[in-house]
Amino acid sequence: MIKVKARGNEPAENMLRRFKKMCEKEGLIKEIKRNSYYEKPSERRRRQMRKALKRMQRAQASRGN
Repeated sequence: MIKVKARGNEPAENMLRRFKKMCEKEGLIKEIKRNSYYEKPSERRRRQMRKALKRMQRAQASRGN
């Protein structure tokens, strides 16, 4: 659970901005978007493979420098 407390005379907009940053940092927004629709198992595997390939390419690039 994420809680945001007001700091002095802080406007609601600033509190909302801090809340959104906290949610983003925790990865909640990505999780909600990913769970908002059904993903076929084959599509999930394909997405995970692309993610792994991207990770491998970044690791190779950082080793090359």
